[in-house]
Amino acid sequence: MRIRDLGVIDDAVVELAPGFTAVTGETGAGKTMVVTSLGLLLGGRADPGLVRRGAERAVVEGRLTLPAGSPVVARALEAGAELEDGELLVSRTVSAEGRSRAHVGGRSVPVGLLAELGEDLVAVHGQTDQQRLLRPSRQRGALDRYAGEHVAEPLARYRETYRLLREVTTTLAELTTRARERAQEADLLRFGLDEIAAAEPVAGEDAELAAEAERLGHADSLSSAATLAHAALAGDPSDPEGVDAGTLVAQARRAVDAVRHHDERLAALADRLNEVGYLLTDVAGDLAGYADDLDADPVRLAAVEDRRAVLVQLLRKYAGPEGTLAEVLAWAEAGAVRLLELDGDDERIDELGAREGALRTELAALAAEVSAARSAAADKFAAAVSAELAELAMPHARVTFAISRTEDPSGLEVGGRTVAYGSHGVDEVEVLLAPHPGAQPRPIAKGASGGELSRVMLAVEVVFAGADPVPTYLFDEVDAGVGGKAAVEIGRRLAKLARSAQVVVVTHLPQVAAFADRHLVVEKTNDGTVTRSGVKALTDEERVRELSRMLAGLEDSELGRAHAEELLAAARAPRTG
Repeated sequence: MRIRDLGVIDDAVVELAPGFTAVTGETGAGKTMVVTSLGLLLGGRADPGLVRRGAERAVVEGRLTLPAGSPVVARALEAGAELEDGELLVSRTVSAEGRSRAHVGGRSVPVGLLAELGEDLVAVHGQTDQQRLLRPSRQRGALDRYAGEHVAEPLARYRETYRLLREVTTTLAELTTRARERAQEADLLRFGLDEIAAAEPVAGEDAELAAEAERLGHADSLSSAATLAHAALAGDPSDPEGVDAGTLVAQARRAVDAVRHHDERLAALADRLNEVGYLLTDVAGDLAGYADDLDADPVRLAAVEDRRAVLVQLLRKYAGPEGTLAEVLAWAEAGAVRLLELDGDDERIDELGAREGALRTELAALAAEVSAARSAAADKFAAAVSAELAELAMPHARVTFAISRTEDPSGLEVGGRTVAYGSHGVDEVEVLLAPHPGAQPRPIAKGASGGELSRVMLAVEVVFAGADPVPTYLFDEVDAGVGGKAAVEIGRRLAKLARSAQVVVVTHLPQVAAFADRHLVVEKTNDGTVTRSGVKALTDEERVRELSRMLAGLEDSELGRAHAEELLAAARAPRTG
């Protein structure tokens, strides 16, 4: 991290080791600014009072190396961030007026995104911090990971059954709540299908009937026109002296035929007159037949109009004003299919109801299996944490798990009770602490004092190491109120935790600092600020001097140096070989 104009820090760079980093320094030197800086990078509250006097803004920049497969990578990329070789640049700016800005991977983002990323990156343990493992949902998840396959296997089957039950319940609820609408839809479909079936329409029938109605409605005028046309072509029997077209064409043909052999052009015209004569004869015959066949039948006309009225009703209801009988028939076909679906819903409701009951029974059995595995793991966990606390100057503290269930009339029947359930099972899980004999176990956030809470969380984290895979832990005041052998054990356990994660500890105890892989010291200059050179990693010789100062208050005290060297040797001994 690079920290500028934050509190007493003017400009400083903090390089943290992959394992255990201890941060020390005299009171007021700015050690807690390391914790504050990391808090800002994780989306913590921006306090303008943190900006160094005379500066316009405080800036904290961090370079994070993300573990492979980290959900932080996916979330950062989703926000438009850019990563380089698995490293993500994060920055937070706080102005003296209180404005705050955040950047992730070169992209400006809401501060809330930093907090979201921080959930999976760093667990901060300090007297005033909101601890990630203090939330019951986190405790349940951590317990499940601690239990391993004993919980994971039945929980996976439980979640799959839970998913199936949700699907069945949703479908069943939809079918049941829509029963009235479905019944109304089915009634309308039946009425329409019955109406169409009774009419027995045929595609194209409406056009044919329209033509027939037109013909029957004008039968008299059509017959008169055909008769007159026939008389004009073939002659009127009642008028022997009348001249008709057939007679005139015949006369013309005879006149031309007499001289056609004198000119080929005239011969061609004579042939065409012959064709005209044959055509007139055919047309005259057809007109006579048409007039004979045409009959003004009022009864048939009435029947046609009645049928057309029926078809018009069908078109209006099932095809629209511009529709066709083919569309009416298509509606009937689709309606019949839909009616089969609706009529089958009642049977489907019965089937889904039976399926829902079977799944609930199966889910209840799996929930009981998960609960049993959790209880077994909780007992093992509680014993392990209590043993850790005994070595951390809390010999009488006892940790237990409260695994409870909430009554819910619509829930699952498990163990003779009907209880609420979710994707996690039926258990509500909370870690309880009794700090001394006779004390009532309480949630760890309430059962431990400020000085004890970090030690309790350290014990929890050591036991959970590897099961709750957060990559970085930050402890502030973890050693408050302890010393001597208990302080050595705190350092030893922090070193143990650092084998599987990055651990940063702000401490005033040399027994803790001696176990660090990297020792950073924060020093103020004469003007009371911390500059770039004011946060530095110590060499072995410098560590001896700093530990001597922490032990005796004097860097060059021979007794202090001897004790410091002894501490370093003791801290390194368990990790050699």
